[in-house]
Amino acid sequence: MRLLVSGITTKDNKKIAYVRFEDGDKSAEAIVPDCEFIANEGFDDRQLGDLRDYLKENLKTIEEAARGVNPVTAMMKGGPRN
Repeated sequence: MRLLVSGITTKDNKKIAYVRFEDGDKSAEAIVPDCEFIANEGFDDRQLGDLRDYLKENLKTIEEAARGVNPVTAMMKGGPRN
């Protein structure tokens, strides 16, 4: 399983970050700190529940990682996948 975290951005006057889970041909994207999934391709409901639990249990670590992402540097390297 691969976990990708975006930098902090603002949506509706709220600071958020996007988290993407990838596992083979499956992927899901969530918004933190709400731990709400906005996209899913291939994960079943139980798996999404497990991923949501992971987000909630590791929210502080994920938010710290998001604060450390420099969006300009990430774009220059070809995005968060590199």
